[in-house]
Amino acid sequence: MRTRLVLPVVILLIAAVAVAQDPPFKGGFPAPQETQKTRDDVDYQRAVTAYRFWYPTVSVEGIFHGNREQGINDNEAMPILSAGPRHVGFTLNSDTPYGGGVIDLKDGPYVIEVPPGPFIGLANDHHQGWILDVGLPGPDMGKGGKHLVLPPGYKGEVPKGYFVGRSSSYKVLVALRALPVKGDVKAALDALKTVKIYPLSTTAAPKLVKMVDVTEKKMDCTCLRWEDNLAYWEKLHAVIDAEPLNEKFLPMYGLLSALGIEKSKPFAPDARMKGILEKAAKAGRDQMLVSAFDSARTDKLAWKDRKWEWLGLVPQSAQFETKAGIDLEARDRWFAQAIVTSPAMFRRTQGAGSLYWLGHRDTTGAFVDGGKTYKLTVPLPVPAGLFWSVTIYDAATRSEVKAAQDKAALRSMFELKDTGDAKSIDLYFGPKAPAGKEGQWIQTVPGKAWFAYFRIYGPKEPAFDGTWKPGDFEEVK
Repeated sequence: MRTRLVLPVVILLIAAVAVAQDPPFKGGFPAPQETQKTRDDVDYQRAVTAYRFWYPTVSVEGIFHGNREQGINDNEAMPILSAGPRHVGFTLNSDTPYGGGVIDLKDGPYVIEVPPGPFIGLANDHHQGWILDVGLPGPDMGKGGKHLVLPPGYKGEVPKGYFVGRSSSYKVLVALRALPVKGDVKAALDALKTVKIYPLSTTAAPKLVKMVDVTEKKMDCTCLRWEDNLAYWEKLHAVIDAEPLNEKFLPMYGLLSALGIEKSKPFAPDARMKGILEKAAKAGRDQMLVSAFDSARTDKLAWKDRKWEWLGLVPQSAQFETKAGIDLEARDRWFAQAIVTSPAMFRRTQGAGSLYWLGHRDTTGAFVDGGKTYKLTVPLPVPAGLFWSVTIYDAATRSEVKAAQDKAALRSMFELKDTGDAKSIDLYFGPKAPAGKEGQWIQTVPGKAWFAYFRIYGPKEPAFDGTWKPGDFEEVK
């Protein structure tokens, strides 16, 4: 017993003597041997904070880059698609055909002219800051209208007859969806082609952005290839250099400046800084994934007796604003999984837009496993004024699962449209379909983690008051 007590005491005394002889701060100044370590620590912490804050900017640059790889250039064309596993994009869905591309406002404002009909759309700036909504969630409320996007600092005359939004950046993401009425996907894709996007200066003879169908093409419209390495910072520097400063972000520009990323200056990190930035990119990405899939917050649960979680943690907010400030955990959580923001996307009110729930744990609370088979029981009818779906995503890419089945969704307008008077329906997820359940099954891949989004479009009151809720994923032995 005496030996056990003496040894720790001796170690503590040796440590105390070492500190007394060689303190890290002597008389208030740092000791030389501590200075470089402290500098490295400071730069690393700054870099991790900067990584997480600027992730939405680099993420949307991934969308722009993916379009350009297909020869779809800014201001010239915009892709439209019925999304599937061949399209790598953060939580894209197969419910509604998409249109999404970049307009560059350097030469002046752009018009987005939407005809009457079931369209949902928005414009976000280069940092995924909300500018305006169009279509059903917008001021035209589905009746059609002309929307005008103004460039930063625009001082020209604003013509009458437009719904107006101001961008903080020159490059703007326009994202559109057309609801497939009665499951008619082709008609929805054709409807997207009727949206007119053109420079305001060409109103007399509009110079239209062309709509290009890429449904059958493989595309990667994410920042996955950059997110854990030095390329992340290189892409971010290019955006910072090309866009005007956003006054709301001034402290965060200061962080970047300390790391060697500054507007109108070259980005040339030395070997030391490259190592720090690489390490910070990996850590920042991992921290965001923890926020996305393993947050300790209790307000994430949609129902106390279920494992389903709210994806958007701040209702009615475009940029995760709360009375206390910006909810950074909610912000990280969203952008690690998804793209674009709008107040309409985070509503929790009857009939307004859509609801999103995240499911990635089974009845025991364990993460679901791509090598196991699960059953999900969904009570019917689902309280959806329009339609509902369950989509499965690869946790590594946050994109639709890729498997031999080549599908990732079960949808009320398509696979699940003939439920008759059933009180519930069982859906299955696993490497092989249970016998006779092929039409109610999504294939997962052993060794790969996955998660699900349950979406309800046009939600009704039972989706909020607890009188309706889906089951949890139950492992089928």
